[in-house]
Amino acid sequence: MPEEVEVGPLSELSPGTVVGAGHYAVGNADEIFAVSRRCRHLYADLAGGTVDEEGCLVCPWHGAKYNTKTGRMVRGPQGIFAKIPGLGTAFKALTLVLPLRRGKVVERDGILFVE
Repeated sequence: MPEEVEVGPLSELSPGTVVGAGHYAVGNADEIFAVSRRCRHLYADLAGGTVDEEGCLVCPWHGAKYNTKTGRMVRGPQGIFAKIPGLGTAFKALTLVLPLRRGKVVERDGILFVE
């Protein structure tokens, strides 16, 4: 059996919520997801991120957006980083090859676990 990390009660993971569980950021984007916890840009903790109206995980530091189903970046870093030509495209290309790792979330007796 793969190693499991307890996330917590499903009832506490309301839509839009993101929490940390071991090496994963676990969230609710109308379905529960688990992706590796570090942003591909400057390794921000994605457990501090948010879920936007499109169901993407948004980095808390520079606003990069990730598709929670594929782990791929769909929008590069924002703010001053958005003004650097090609930076967002380069990071999006990187996640085609190295997307965020995805974990399997399971629920048992109302408690979520990620493996």
